[in-house]
Amino acid sequence: MGVRVHSSSTTSAVSLLLLLLLILVYKANASGCDFFTGNWVVDESYPLYDASACPFIEREFSCEKNGRPDLFYTKYRWKPQYCNLQRFNGLDFLERFKGKRIMFVGDSLSRNQWQSLTCILHSSVPNAKYSLTRQGDVSIFTFLDHDVKVMLDRNVYLVDVVREKIGRVLKLDSIEGSKLWNGIDMLIFNTWHWWNRRGPTQPWDYIQEGNEIKKDMDRVLAFEKALTTWAKWVDSKIDPSKTLVFFQGISPSHYNGTLWDEPSAKNCVGQKQPLGGSTYPGGLPPAVEVLKRVLKKITKPVTLLDVTLLCLLRKDGHPSIYGLGGSTGMDCSHWCLAGVPDAWNEILYNLIRGKI
Repeated sequence: MGVRVHSSSTTSAVSLLLLLLLILVYKANASGCDFFTGNWVVDESYPLYDASACPFIEREFSCEKNGRPDLFYTKYRWKPQYCNLQRFNGLDFLERFKGKRIMFVGDSLSRNQWQSLTCILHSSVPNAKYSLTRQGDVSIFTFLDHDVKVMLDRNVYLVDVVREKIGRVLKLDSIEGSKLWNGIDMLIFNTWHWWNRRGPTQPWDYIQEGNEIKKDMDRVLAFEKALTTWAKWVDSKIDPSKTLVFFQGISPSHYNGTLWDEPSAKNCVGQKQPLGGSTYPGGLPPAVEVLKRVLKKITKPVTLLDVTLLCLLRKDGHPSIYGLGGSTGMDCSHWCLAGVPDAWNEILYNLIRGKI
């Protein structure tokens, strides 16, 4: 009788293990993989490029050149919970996009990701000819041998800011700037950080929706209205057979240590390692919910680069006093390069491998 009980118990345990294994396999394969839930792991084979050998990193992201003494922040790799990211292969990326155009559209966080991608690609083909030009608000990095253009359109709200008699007007339902996006093979959009700007750094004087002009309004609501205008543009103008569309997601800042259970930290200076695990004590910024709500209403395929959690864990990855402002500044919004935006591009690479 004892043997039968033992056999039954063993069978149940094996069945349970098989069930758990099947669940893990299912999670890893359902819709490809959830690349955005995971944790940061030390990997001595990183970073993907030597920042000092990338000749065009802008000063605000060039933490090593600006004197940051530690390089720990460059040695972390993002590890999804149920699968592995394929390491970024720059030559493969250039071959996939041969003769094509890529454009980042957004604020300085878009510039952060754009510079990361150009450095990754340049390090893969360091002797390849390239050109870097600018036409108005659009910066164009061209890999001449592959005829690949990686562009940046600086457009911090996605919707228009127009100078009129009354002053500068932020038009929540106007998106004339979208003319620059026509015919692009891959678009990566971003907006959020400028929506709470006030005072001298606020680049508009009035907000307009339809015929109604206001001096101000709830900024999160304004953000949602502008995103809705952009979403309507995607549905009316994008041909999914010709253009891939991504949204960068909400990149967070680290100015309040209470949010990561370190109340004594008033900013990100001196932070040398990420938070462990896959959760952030302070929760997600409210803009994340707004963005996801708008994206759900779009009928055309748009892929969210849902980078918020992986960024929240990286309190160590910001320039802090090693950015554009130097010791008199405190930048806990942008990211050092090499660094966190490289993971955004590595995820982007994994997402496009099955599409192009």
